[in-house]
Amino acid sequence: MTPETVVRMFADPGRLRVFAAVLLGADSVTKVLDATGLPARDASVALRRLRETNLVHEEGGRLLVREEHFRELARTARSASSETAEGQAGESVDSTLQPFVHGDRLVRLPAQFTRRELVLRHVAARSFQAGVEYDERAVNDKLRQWCEGGEIDHVAVRRYLVDLGVMARANGRYWRSPED
Repeated sequence: MTPETVVRMFADPGRLRVFAAVLLGADSVTKVLDATGLPARDASVALRRLRETNLVHEEGGRLLVREEHFRELARTARSASSETAEGQAGESVDSTLQPFVHGDRLVRLPAQFTRRELVLRHVAARSFQAGVEYDERAVNDKLRQWCEGGEIDHVAVRRYLVDLGVMARANGRYWRSPED
């Protein structure tokens, strides 16, 4: 199951309400109907779709959420994020980054927080060695190269890197932590 599938499933308000009811303990169709206030047909269709995608299953006559799907999605997202953030030389830019990064140029920053963090981690990984301290001028020079011809300036990128905890700052010195 992909994150896109889950998002599409929860884009329908009825399915979202039915899923939330099951998650919060409505373990039968009757309890789902009571908890959601949906017409029986709408709740039945929503439950059928949730079962088809294995987000909800029935065990011992009780409706349950398949929590393992969400754990697997989180694991997949975490590993994809760390692989992309490594930014090794010659590595192709992840498709998530493509609209925002062209080669070693930051074209623009995404509005969505998780994508913005991913893009900034990529920039930091490609620009700064973990554990090495840089003065503000060196940081500005490296970030200015990324921002040439883009919609965002290097000072804003520097501020975002610190605000998101991708880089740390003290006494005019900046560094990227070893785990990033």
